[in-house]
Amino acid sequence: MNRRQGKLSALFAGGLGLAGAAAGWVLTPAAFPHAWLAAVTAWVGWPIGCMGLLLIHALTGGSWGYATRTQLVAGMSTLPLLPLAIIPLMIVLPHLYSWLRPDVATHLANSFFLNLPAFIARIIFYLIVWFGLAWSILRALRLDEHESALERIAPAGLILLAITVTFAAIDTTMSLDPNFSSSVYGLLAIVEMGLLALAVSIFGVAVGGPSDRKTLRDLGRLLLALVILWAYLDFVQLLIVWQSDLPNEASWFGVRLKGGWGVAAALVAGMHFALPFFALLAPWARQSSLAMASVTVLLILGEIIRSWWLVAPQSSTSFGFVDVSAMLGMIGIAAALALHAPLISWMPTLARRDVQ
Repeated sequence: MNRRQGKLSALFAGGLGLAGAAAGWVLTPAAFPHAWLAAVTAWVGWPIGCMGLLLIHALTGGSWGYATRTQLVAGMSTLPLLPLAIIPLMIVLPHLYSWLRPDVATHLANSFFLNLPAFIARIIFYLIVWFGLAWSILRALRLDEHESALERIAPAGLILLAITVTFAAIDTTMSLDPNFSSSVYGLLAIVEMGLLALAVSIFGVAVGGPSDRKTLRDLGRLLLALVILWAYLDFVQLLIVWQSDLPNEASWFGVRLKGGWGVAAALVAGMHFALPFFALLAPWARQSSLAMASVTVLLILGEIIRSWWLVAPQSSTSFGFVDVSAMLGMIGIAAALALHAPLISWMPTLARRDVQ
C-alpha cells in the first residue's frame, strides 16, 4: 500500500468513525462525552509528543532524531485538529465533570482550581503555547541553520511543554474524579506522549522502506528505555495509592480494576510493557523492520486501550459502539492528515543530510 492508498483508507475509516460517533451522540447522548474525550486523549499525545521529541533531539543530537524527523514533523502537523476536537467537548462539559455541578463544587477543597472560567482560561493558554511552539519549530526547520535555531528554542519549549502537559492531563482526565490526586500523574502523561510519538514514528520508519540496521537498533534501544520508564512511573503510582489506601485514591483504581476494566488493565500491562519489553531485549528484534513495526503496533493499541481505561469507567454507560466509533474517527482523520503532511507546500523540506 502506497502513501496515497494509505491516506484514502485512513480518511475513509475516519469518516466512518465520525459518522458513527455523531449517530451515537444523537441516539445515545450519555455515551458520547466520555467516548469523545477518550479518543481525543489517545490522539493528542501524538502531535505533542512529536514536538517534545523534536526539541529533545535538538539538545541531545543522535541519529535517531534524523531518522524519525520526517515522521515527527508529520505527526506534529495533526495539531490543527485539536481546536475542532475541543468544540464537542465544550458542549458536553457538564456531562463529563461533576465539579461543574454546584452541589459537588461546594464540598470540594480545590474548587478554586476546578471551576469553569479557570478551566476555559487554562485550555486557551495550552492552545496558545502548543500552537506557538509548533509554529516556532516549523519556522526553525525552514531556516538554513535549522539545527542551531531549534537548539535555541528547545530549553524554553520543553519547560513550557512539561508545565502545560502536566496541567492539561490534570484538567482533562484526572479531574473526572475531582477527589482523586496523584503527584506522578502529569509526569506519567508526559512520558506516555513521548512513547506514543516515538512508537508511531518508528512504525513509519519500519514500514516506509529498507531501513539501516544500526538506525533501527538505536531506535529500539530508545524505545525500550521509554517503555521501562513508563512502566516504572505507572507502577509507582499504583504502589503509592495501594500503600496509602486512602478512600479518595483507592476508589479511582477500584473501579478500573474490576470486571471488564480489570481485563483492560491486564491488556495494557501486556501490550504496553511486558510484550514490547521482552521483544526489545532481543538484539535481532531491534534490527528487524518487521519486529519493530509489530512492537510499535502493540504500543499504539495499548495506548488506545489505556485511554479508554482512563476515561470510560467514569461514564454512566457501558463501553460500546460509540467508544469504538469515536476512537476510529479521531485516529483515522489524524492519520490521513499526517500522511498528507509531506505534500503540503508549507511543510519544511528536510535536508537529506539530516538522515545521513
